Amino acid sequence: MSTIGTATRTRKVRPGTVALWILQLILASQFVMAGVLKLSGNEAMVTMFTEIGAGHWFRYVVGVLEVAGALGLLVPRLCGLAALGLAGVMAGAVVTNVFVLGYSPVVAFAFLLAAGLIAWFRRSAIREQLARLVGGLRRSESREGTGGRIRSESREETGGPIRSESREVAGEHIRAEG
Repeated sequence: MSTIGTATRTRKVRPGTVALWILQLILASQFVMAGVLKLSGNEAMVTMFTEIGAGHWFRYVVGVLEVAGALGLLVPRLCGLAALGLAGVMAGAVVTNVFVLGYSPVVAFAFLLAAGLIAWFRRSAIREQLARLVGGLRRSESREGTGGRIRSESREETGGPIRSESREVAGEHIRAEG
């Protein structure tokens, strides 16, 4: 009889992380409900967007953004960017409530603060994802200049050492050898 040993890994649960995920769950549920009401053509939403005067296409856009943002809040890799996007949607809602509809912006402002708080605490992940995105776009642009091929040079081809180049992207130092 053989015994297979398993390594157990103890993971420290931080109360702040748990609280942040609870806030994300609450906010996600609220945005799913609001987005579904907009997408399903709820009478109150249709009336409100008629008062705004931007057309019903705008109701669908806002509904899709709210549902997509809510789902993004539940995905660890996307939650920071989703919160940032929802904060933008809610900033627009605050402005619209005050200047177009004449409604109280308290609820929209509370959701803006909650989404902003999540984005603030997830800022390192947001920075990392934006740096990857910018780096990917730059690599894509450099490939376009070579007809889709990546040019590689060896010491023999260049007659000297391989150049290395470094630059700062979104606050992060990136070193590329080429």
